[in-house]
Amino acid sequence: MQCDFTRGPIRRSLILFSLPLIAGNLLGQLYNIVDTWIVGRFLGNIALAAVGSAFSLMILLNSLLLGLCMGSSVVFSQLWGEDKKDQMKTAQVNAFFLIAAVSAVLLTLSYLALPGITKLMRIPEKAVENFTDYLQIIFLGIPFTFLTHFYSAELRSVGNSLTPLVYLLFSTAANIILDLLFVLRFHWGVAGAAWATVISQGFSGLGLALDTFFRAPQLRPQRIHLHVDGKLLSRITSVSVLTSVQQSIMNFGILMVQSLVNSFGIATMAAFAAGVKIDAFAYSPAQDFANGFATFVAQNAGAGQEDRVRKGFRQASELSLSFCLLVSILVFFFARPLLTLFIDPSEVDVLEIGVGYLRMEGLFYAGIGMLFLLYATYRGLERAGMSIVLTVISLGLRVLISYAMAPRLGVWVIWLSIPVGWIIADAVGLIGLKVRFQKQKISS
Repeated sequence: MQCDFTRGPIRRSLILFSLPLIAGNLLGQLYNIVDTWIVGRFLGNIALAAVGSAFSLMILLNSLLLGLCMGSSVVFSQLWGEDKKDQMKTAQVNAFFLIAAVSAVLLTLSYLALPGITKLMRIPEKAVENFTDYLQIIFLGIPFTFLTHFYSAELRSVGNSLTPLVYLLFSTAANIILDLLFVLRFHWGVAGAAWATVISQGFSGLGLALDTFFRAPQLRPQRIHLHVDGKLLSRITSVSVLTSVQQSIMNFGILMVQSLVNSFGIATMAAFAAGVKIDAFAYSPAQDFANGFATFVAQNAGAGQEDRVRKGFRQASELSLSFCLLVSILVFFFARPLLTLFIDPSEVDVLEIGVGYLRMEGLFYAGIGMLFLLYATYRGLERAGMSIVLTVISLGLRVLISYAMAPRLGVWVIWLSIPVGWIIADAVGLIGLKVRFQKQKISS
């Protein structure tokens, strides 16, 4: 199934294309929630704190590969919109080997840097063993993560969002089953949770690669495409590296915040670990919708339909903000029962910290929803540098406010700094987009 965004109703095509993306990410989030529930309820707060901190690091590493693949897919989509199929296949070959090389380097550096990372993140002594045991296994999944992201991005670039969903569904089911088996039956502790993740990543990555090769002949490179194209490689590198930098800055900032949270002790770490899982589940549909919108923007930009990009942004904003406002209400009022999915109700202190976090974030999901759309729009227009600017504003403010004030005023400052960064970045991004659209109107 493929989707041509350059014609037809905008709102309907965005919704239909985004639904599999949203469903897929919700499945991934469901696994994370089940994983957190198993670790928190059966292995205790120390294990939950350790795995929660490890998750922040894995998000950072994942963002490097995801950014490269997302950036490459913008070039694929634009070439598809321009009807340059041979160039697109050559671009896919060049992008594949570029990102594969980065994956190999990332895998090596992750193991070498683990002792330093443990100190940098201020992992409490009680949680160090669980933290390192978990990550030493999780790092083995980096090559499979690359395959999953690359072939998902390739398929989505031509409007196929359904096939990645099928493999994610299978991977998530396998992950949950293996989690229950390794942790509850075999009693492997956090190592069991890590092995469950790596094995299921292997299913997803290898399955998608084989499926794309055998069932998508329009994307299968031929011998004439197997060469280095300097111009295409430069274009791919430019967009991909900037997108990867943007994703990495965002998640490095989150990692720095995690480090500061860790300094407040095990209770705060456990509350934050549970709260972040709920947070991510709550606004992930807005993020996936935005990622789908990036394909819309890239195809129409490639086809020279700037007016359709402007109309699409207005309609996408209405859809995303409406969803975020609804989720804000639900999370605000149901924060405590949601947290008790992961935290024993007798852990009153941990629950209170978690409720404070969720209610603060829950009021401002519209801010992150709009920011996701801005990232996607600038990426689709091959202006990933502007996404970096917005990320630096959002995360920079979060880190500066947190480190400057939280040690004196308390952890609530960290919670408040997050929406402050979102809102200011939104304002800058919207002004920049308005200027661009006005210039396009004048020139046309």
